[in-house]
Amino acid sequence: MEILDIVDEMGNPTGQTVERDIAHEEGIMHRTSHVWLVRKKQGRIQVLLQKRSETKESFPGCYDISSAGHIPAGMGFVESAIKELEEELGISACDGDLIFCGDRIVIWDDFFCFKPFHDRQYSRVFILWRDMAEDEFILEKEEIESVIWIDLDECIAAVENSKIKHCIYPDELKMVKDACGS
Repeated sequence: MEILDIVDEMGNPTGQTVERDIAHEEGIMHRTSHVWLVRKKQGRIQVLLQKRSETKESFPGCYDISSAGHIPAGMGFVESAIKELEEELGISACDGDLIFCGDRIVIWDDFFCFKPFHDRQYSRVFILWRDMAEDEFILEKEEIESVIWIDLDECIAAVENSKIKHCIYPDELKMVKDACGS
């Protein structure tokens, strides 16, 4: 059971906690960290996408953020982001490696497994410059099927035009592009 901090509209913990499932059932605001791995190849910015496992309850087989996760109660954005990078991709990072892109609020309602799902996330977005081959990542196989590097501009176009099966927010990709200076 995952316990999350309940947060206000500015992402500040209220002092109360909630189980992750209940947060999504009742639409309770909680925090997530999103890390986009980026690199420069032949003068162009590339971003690493993870392909979610087909066994995932939400968005199976979809391309997603390089690494992301719900922030456990009592943990900070950066600490959680670093933990997720290690768990999902098998890479180490330090506080100073993560470059802040911005904060965003996600409000999204849908159904998963025939149950209402009300997502209310306060997300902090980072980039991490890391030039690694796809086969160098140690993937958490229950979560991630594969990873792929893709040109950032091509990724933005593919997401905006639904050319790939994804669960990526276009405005977040634009935050990444701005942070990369491209």
